[in-house]
Amino acid sequence: MSSQHKNLSDFSTESLPNIQDKHFAVVVSEWNTEVTEALFQGCVDTLLAHGAQAEFIHRVQVPGSFELSLGAQKLAQKSEIDAVICLGCVIQGETRHFDFICDAVAKGITDVSLKYDKPVIFGVLTPNSQEQAMDRAGGKHGNKGDEAAITAIKMLAI
Repeated sequence: MSSQHKNLSDFSTESLPNIQDKHFAVVVSEWNTEVTEALFQGCVDTLLAHGAQAEFIHRVQVPGSFELSLGAQKLAQKSEIDAVICLGCVIQGETRHFDFICDAVAKGITDVSLKYDKPVIFGVLTPNSQEQAMDRAGGKHGNKGDEAAITAIKMLAI
């Protein structure tokens, strides 16, 4: 079901693993700060609500969504990091730049996850407008940051 009809923060929390001793790295894009800060807050609130310790949540800023992959790789290679969550927002513009960035980021994040055999979560919004982004960053469609945090937790159970 498309997010047009679904709240992104409506997900199952059954059988979540204990994450009290898990370390999470959250890589946050500086581009579209209003959106990415809301995603980050949702992510951290969800991690804390499900047992993560605040001192085990490590934040790293990168300039834009394109840089999320390298930021994730630098953190994923650290043995103490159990999961990496990438948060960004690429808003559709009038050029094909959007397509190139989104494709590169999705592939890069997937590659890092496979290379380091640990969860590296794609928490990147790809909306058509600022309004749609805010709807998905704590607005009427929930918060993709919440969803990214729950995804990381669930992947740690595998």
